[in-house]
Amino acid sequence: MRFGDDGLVPVVAQSALAGEVLMVAYADREALEKTRDTGQAHYRSRSRGELWQKGATSGHTQTVQEVRVDCDGDAVLYLVRQQGPACHTGAPTCFGEATGGTLTRLARTVAERARDKPTGSYTTRLLDEGVAKIAQKVGEEAVETVVAATSEDRARLASEAADLIYHLLVLLEARQLPLDRVLEELDARAR
Repeated sequence: MRFGDDGLVPVVAQSALAGEVLMVAYADREALEKTRDTGQAHYRSRSRGELWQKGATSGHTQTVQEVRVDCDGDAVLYLVRQQGPACHTGAPTCFGEATGGTLTRLARTVAERARDKPTGSYTTRLLDEGVAKIAQKVGEEAVETVVAATSEDRARLASEAADLIYHLLVLLEARQLPLDRVLEELDARAR
């Protein structure tokens, strides 16, 4: 690890679930050791000149799942499970609203359609038809995905798989089950 002249190294905190960059802070050797020993993100405050644990006062902790060092050895990545907002302003990230990956953005769009109910929206129509109808649609899309996988080209399979995932996100919204809960389940299975 190559620390700067001030004894610090930049640390990027990234959501282990959604891949979202949450914040950038600094650590010294003591902060990195404390993070390793406790599994909780620790940093060195440049303004206060002291060690601090993320969320120690706010409760918005970062449980560190993995620590990576970049190829030059002069920056660190914490892959974290964020509890509450990451930014001291109350925003989800220090870079404003979370953008998330494609699935997160699509789930957010589906949630906006559920809330705003724009006229002419297919998502709104599905949600208005209820869970049973949406579940039936998920089943239809699953069958179409299987057919595409066994007897059609890769482009058709990609299209049908996208339809399946979209309708599944609508079903999750209808049941008010956040995508993060599904990602947590997948994360647990990946270990």
